[in-house]
Amino acid sequence: MLIGVPKEIKTHEYRAGMTPAAVRELTHHGHKVMVETALGGGIGCSDGEYRSAGAEIAPDAACVFAASNMVVKVKEPQPPEIAMLRPGQILFTYLHLAADKALAEGLMRSGATCIAYETVTDARGGLPLLAPMSEVAGRMSVQVGAHHLEKECGGRGVLLGGVPGVMPAKVVILGGGVSGTHAARMAVGLQAQVTVIDKSLPRLTELAAEFGSKVRTVFATVHNIEDEVRGADLVIGAVLVPGAAAPKLVSRDLVKQMNPGAVLVDISIDQGGCFATSHPTTHADPTFVVDDVVHYCVANMPGAVARTSTFALNNATLPYTLALAEKGWRQALADDVHLRHGLNVHAGHITHAAVAQDLGLKFSPFEAVSHT
Repeated sequence: MLIGVPKEIKTHEYRAGMTPAAVRELTHHGHKVMVETALGGGIGCSDGEYRSAGAEIAPDAACVFAASNMVVKVKEPQPPEIAMLRPGQILFTYLHLAADKALAEGLMRSGATCIAYETVTDARGGLPLLAPMSEVAGRMSVQVGAHHLEKECGGRGVLLGGVPGVMPAKVVILGGGVSGTHAARMAVGLQAQVTVIDKSLPRLTELAAEFGSKVRTVFATVHNIEDEVRGADLVIGAVLVPGAAAPKLVSRDLVKQMNPGAVLVDISIDQGGCFATSHPTTHADPTFVVDDVVHYCVANMPGAVARTSTFALNNATLPYTLALAEKGWRQALADDVHLRHGLNVHAGHITHAAVAQDLGLKFSPFEAVSHT
């Protein structure tokens, strides 16, 4: 199979769909890889390194899309990229379709087979291709939140960890999954006062065992969320419903009740965001203010630490990329129910139930489309 890797064109997106090491692994197994020139510029990898790993260097994205049986990316395709997809071509990348009907409809019109990293599952019920970026985003959320609490950024002028004689910042984390747990680790490390809210008692028990008295765990009810968020300095939204839009846990009225200069970081923004006042932003213009509360809602947070993110992502995606290349999408998905869960769009059909439900579109299961 010929696998193509174009450069990312989303604003301030520096990650690469494939590292030279991943290219070498695929070529070692007899596949061809074509990468767009300067693919690795944002991660410190040269065309020469990709060429040495066995890749052909293409002058532009058009050449990559035209030649490839499968396109491997990081972020969802932008309109010019959607226009280059074709029927029968495999697209393997993050999609987050539940929050973007226009993107879903564009992919349906393309006729391509679109497999989303974020809905691939594993035997433990986890999301193995989302987890590496969730780890990065969780850690970054505290980093960016601490920065935007500074006065020149519009924040309260609060140091996250305080100093002797002065209380630390109150950090509230909505969701105790992968992102929330990594956010908690960073916030605890900076000596903030940390509260994690989750609706799963078993998960809260696990967090209590891991962090002990360093983290308060609170069961998620409307009352408890309002009580904790109202007085917080930094609130991190880290809720996830696989494939579906994020629930709105913080209302506009609750935002109005927060302290002026408090900061909201919405990790869930790829799936529509969990604050009622959220809308996607970019690294070029990452924040906005609503009712004197700073909102950080960058939809590709890990792109800011592109080298770390790319290598972490490739460690997770490579076995699946190889399976798709070795077997083709039909056989690979038939053999692996967890990879099958990644199929979101095929030949004009929405093939993931949660995505179809949130977008109000017809759902077509894998079994119904696998022969088309």
